[in-house]
Amino acid sequence: MIRLIAALVGTAAAVGAAGVVLYAGWYDISATEPHLAPTYWALDTGMRRSVQRRAAAIVAPPLEDGRLVARGLVYFQQHCVQCHGAPGVAPEPFALGLMPAPASLAHTAREWQPAELFWVIKYGIKMTGMPAWGFRLSDDDSWAVVAFLRILPTLSPRDYRALQVPALEREEESVLEKPDPRRGETAIHQYACATCHRIPGVVGANAPVGPPLDGFATRTMLAGRLPNDRDTLVRWLRDPQALKPGSAMPDLGVTERDARDIAAYLLRP
Repeated sequence: MIRLIAALVGTAAAVGAAGVVLYAGWYDISATEPHLAPTYWALDTGMRRSVQRRAAAIVAPPLEDGRLVARGLVYFQQHCVQCHGAPGVAPEPFALGLMPAPASLAHTAREWQPAELFWVIKYGIKMTGMPAWGFRLSDDDSWAVVAFLRILPTLSPRDYRALQVPALEREEESVLEKPDPRRGETAIHQYACATCHRIPGVVGANAPVGPPLDGFATRTMLAGRLPNDRDTLVRWLRDPQALKPGSAMPDLGVTERDARDIAAYLLRP
């Protein structure tokens, strides 16, 4: 019992000390200074264990199909190579300034299980710059990226340069699902709505560039001149400039399904 109390007191003291360091601003958060070795170890270990735990129940489909690999190459070049690079290809300059630096996926693909790669692609990783692609790539597309990553470690720079990127036909989006306000709340995060709006129940930057969305469901007007009903809100989220040219509300590329779910969240009673 004495040891347990001592351990609890020690843990509380360590947490308190860390809080003092953070609140006082003593920890250097600049991206030009690397984390302390213990900090990096804790973050990296926590990240790996978290991914392993959450990906444990995911069953990978067959990934050997050449067409699947070819599809994965397309998405890899569209979304991955800019930060992670490729054989003989450097990351873009902005990615070289990230801290921590994005990992080499040729190494990651050797060390990580396919299910773990899929989970990270779909859900992203907080505080690393790795985005969640689940609202921009279907599960099938994410598995295609994993299929390509499995062969990436085998490619020389010459092999990679010789790859032919196929043209992909755009698939029609399915909107048969019933609007889901809980998914809409997640979509609000994924489209960075909280960087401009204060939204009840959504933790964000708290930067009121646009109007606050408190009590949104009780409003009769949208954007100052449009009826605030579900269909109009969906159209507004998808193409605000078409409804109000010159509006500061940008076109975020919101899909039909995501717009319907966001509308369900904002218009909930």
